[in-house]
Amino acid sequence: MQIRALMYFDELVKTNSMRQAAENLNVAPTAISRQIENLESHFGASLVERSSRGVRLTAAGELLAARAGRTLRELDHVQQLIDDLKGLQHGHVSIYANGATLTSLLAPVLAEFSLKYPKLRFTVTISSARQAVDAVSSAAADIAVTLFSPPISGTKIRLRSEIAYDLIVTPQHPAAAQTDISLRNLADYPLALPEHSFGFRQAFDALIEKEGLDLDPVFVTSSIEMLKELVLSGAAATLLPALAVRREIEADQLRAIPLAGKTGIRTHVDLCVSPDRQLSFAAATLVDFIENFMRERTGRRPEAIG
Repeated sequence: MQIRALMYFDELVKTNSMRQAAENLNVAPTAISRQIENLESHFGASLVERSSRGVRLTAAGELLAARAGRTLRELDHVQQLIDDLKGLQHGHVSIYANGATLTSLLAPVLAEFSLKYPKLRFTVTISSARQAVDAVSSAAADIAVTLFSPPISGTKIRLRSEIAYDLIVTPQHPAAAQTDISLRNLADYPLALPEHSFGFRQAFDALIEKEGLDLDPVFVTSSIEMLKELVLSGAAATLLPALAVRREIEADQLRAIPLAGKTGIRTHVDLCVSPDRQLSFAAATLVDFIENFMRERTGRRPEAIG
């Protein structure tokens, strides 16, 4: 069975159209049909049914479609590993990450890393924790970076780093000069918080309830950028990891005030990989870089697991 036939079939599955698949692959529609016929001859079964509304997969076609994409991704991965043996420091890393907060943490890591390794290319997909881990399991992603995620089987946690949420304010804010702040004192200031679907917000609300407090945020949003802009404008304070606003802190636009005592909110950032898939040069180097980056920025060494 030729790899090209499998590539053509995978593209047909994605587009559900002979014409569109042919355009995407820059070949004639007859070339797609011929390769599909080759696959059908190889497997001894019909894979697609053609109609004026497009193509529909047969039961056999569904079976092949479920595995064709992963097979092609694995072959691409093998090509990267072979290139690594040749000493070619280039390649592609696919990363899935969950949560807008994590995006703010991941962006400076990738920006710094790409300057050091300009030949590498990256695809970053923002998803749920479940989708991120599933992407690693199906070989759609090399790395999953998850925050506030439950234990999920099928992947290995390669690195775990702890981060804390601080009160984020402007230098002019009344709390800016404090060394720390209690949960009770947060009620003294207008707050902007992420909406309830965020893992942090759920943990924060549970902690507030446990402490018997009642906080009424002025602003609730699903946008981390909106939270930062509300703080920068002086309209409110918010709670974020200091790493998420590192650039603004270094520019003296914002300050990060730790929550006092043991009432703070801490979470693990988990970097997950496939347990039975060798990382390419690009992915393995990125994992090492993330470990060093997190150690330098948090003062804690990420926990290497497995």
